Amino acid sequence: MLRKIFLSLFIVLPFAGFCQAKKSYTINGTIKDEKTGEILIGATISLQRQPVLNTLSNAYGFYSLSAEEGSYTMLISFSGFETDSQTVILNGSITINVALKTVAAQLEEVVVSSHKKNENVSRALMGVQKLSTNEIKNIPVLFGEKDVLKTIQLLPGIKSAGEGNSGFFVRGGGADQNLILLDEATVYNASHLLGFFSTFNSDAIKDITVYKGGMPAEYGGRLSSVVDIKTNDGNNQKFGMSGGIGLISSRINVEGPIVKDKGSFDISARRTYADLFLALAKDTSIRNNKLYFYDLNGKANYKLGKKDRLYLSIYNGRDNLGFGSTFSIDYGNTTATLRLNHIFNSRLFSNTSLIYTNYNYKVNINAGNTNLVVTSRIEDMNLKQDLQYYINANNKLSFGAAFIHHTIVPGDVSASQNSSFNSTSLQKKYSLEYAAYVSHEWTVSPKINITYGLRFSGYSVIGPGKFYTYDTSGTVKDSSSYAAGKFVKTYFNAEPRFVTAYKFSESKSLKFSYTRNVQNIHLLSNTTAANPTDLYIGSSNNVKPEIADQVALGYYQNFKDNSYEFSSEIYYKQLQNQIDYVNGAELKANENVESQLLFGKGRAYGLELFFKKKYGKLNGWIGYTLSKAERQFDKINDGNWYNTTQDKTHELSVVSIYQASKKWTFSATFVYNTGNAVTFPSGKYNINGQTYFYYTERNGYRMPAYHRLDLGATWQTKKTTKFESSLSFFIYNAYNRENAYSIDFREVPGNPAKTEAVQTTLFKIVPSISYNFKF
Repeated sequence: MLRKIFLSLFIVLPFAGFCQAKKSYTINGTIKDEKTGEILIGATISLQRQPVLNTLSNAYGFYSLSAEEGSYTMLISFSGFETDSQTVILNGSITINVALKTVAAQLEEVVVSSHKKNENVSRALMGVQKLSTNEIKNIPVLFGEKDVLKTIQLLPGIKSAGEGNSGFFVRGGGADQNLILLDEATVYNASHLLGFFSTFNSDAIKDITVYKGGMPAEYGGRLSSVVDIKTNDGNNQKFGMSGGIGLISSRINVEGPIVKDKGSFDISARRTYADLFLALAKDTSIRNNKLYFYDLNGKANYKLGKKDRLYLSIYNGRDNLGFGSTFSIDYGNTTATLRLNHIFNSRLFSNTSLIYTNYNYKVNINAGNTNLVVTSRIEDMNLKQDLQYYINANNKLSFGAAFIHHTIVPGDVSASQNSSFNSTSLQKKYSLEYAAYVSHEWTVSPKINITYGLRFSGYSVIGPGKFYTYDTSGTVKDSSSYAAGKFVKTYFNAEPRFVTAYKFSESKSLKFSYTRNVQNIHLLSNTTAANPTDLYIGSSNNVKPEIADQVALGYYQNFKDNSYEFSSEIYYKQLQNQIDYVNGAELKANENVESQLLFGKGRAYGLELFFKKKYGKLNGWIGYTLSKAERQFDKINDGNWYNTTQDKTHELSVVSIYQASKKWTFSATFVYNTGNAVTFPSGKYNINGQTYFYYTERNGYRMPAYHRLDLGATWQTKKTTKFESSLSFFIYNAYNRENAYSIDFREVPGNPAKTEAVQTTLFKIVPSISYNFKF
């Protein structure tokens, strides 16, 4: 029935929307920053008539707007820039490229949801929020490191994976159910130093968009969210340099023109230097340890002609942790994206991308005569084609296709000749993932906007390899061998997307969305947050694709000329083919790891409230989430529903930024959440003098409530036309709250009849300072 409804929409609605009574012409062009030449994403272009015609520049600054023949005033606006006004005589299709000027002496503004003043009310988008780099730099975080992933955890519906951790959960989903994109490339492990920092250097970032609800049909492959990060293009007018020196790391950014007005580059680098301090230690056991990470971002673009622009983005980041010569782990991501923008005509825009992604780790273990080297990786090659057709002012069609080749190396173990271990290599896994999509944005009337789409996805397991099937106890039942390139198993799924917005007025609207997502790459982990050695597997003859269906209803209202925004959303998410593990599961170096898996279902539902002040000296937001996340497996918890580890009933975040003067900016964040669900022992028993703890209900207990206040201040030490610098001061956990990272149970020394709980706290009060410069 659902498929019939969507098929009817695709057949009937486009024809209803595309009909035009009079001849129209098209205005198209690119919006950029006059000072740097950076393209501006999400700039608003309006033709002043009744009703007003609006559109937004896309991810590459391109816009297209059609109207009937006549004379118009065209307004182009973007937050932090002066509004440009032009008189347009429309008697034929024309191209108008616009360079906006920055607003002089403007106080910093927090812009979370949009650049258009009432876009949050009028557009058919739900659960979508944008973050500005100005906002990220002012929000206090652990060790003073600007961190986009920790900043998004302050938004409703997005929960932290733990104290100081950059991992996150969205609307009851798992950590691996978030699609994190860096210039269109998938980043599989987006954290450094075991999760305490994210892989993203904020100096390199231009735009961040978070989708946690009705995501457009162009996105797929994950169940819960999309974090779409785009990096700076670079200044095509003049050379510049910026950077910073902090307690933990230093960073530098260099940008400039390749050819003025035609091409530019931007290179950013960041490195921690804890290892440099370790080298000063007198104790050899400390001096020989390794503890550092680095990031390197590079991007270049060049205008090939009036209709073509080429982009190249590269990222490489690695961690190196080691304890003398005994143990070390080296892990990281490498991505590369080559993109070609082409304008076929005033209404049709194309982006073709060739994308490479590689996440890998290497573990060295030296113990006596034993030397083990364990390596693993997941590697993708992705060819993607996206097109946008601006049919008229009320209709925009997006469509495209993607083709991904996955290679998963579960683990290669190399042992020294005199070792008691044998060298082994687990079978490599190969698969093809492909998708085609179409999406239609339709302004039905001044009050009604609809965005609906359909994504067809497929996943094929291919040889070479030996493939097993298992019975209900996990014992091998059968096996088959396949040659290279032979298809083992294929899954096809349809993923409909639908969002509608009804405007009661220019400041009030009601929205509804339905989204289906499918996921074929799964992370196997026994820990709450991502671990660098976690194992990735694809769907197979035993593992079915994960599927999530989500419905949401939201009310949106702006106040005082759009200076204040309020939104409330309720959602319900149903999940199929969720993965858990049998008791005592062995996930590492196991050729039959799929025999250790259990499959069940899940559900998540909740209420999200968001209130934001966008302009003025004092701005910020308050977010609140009331939610529930549960799973059900036949062989876990006696088949009863149980709370997921990330289930937190209440979550509150308060963010404020105060521009006291041109010299001083103060900021503060307060967070509170119910303790996450955990499994604690319900009793204990003794066998032959050995005490064993007895466990009953899965995740039937709670950690203590978590709350924390962070403070920050930035002093603009110098600012001229050629150079500016600042000092940033941050205090993490200002009132020294001892939040529980973990709680363990043990016998009371000297009295084994009694048991005590021992709490571990990672961070108390943590001050930090950093120096930032730009010239």
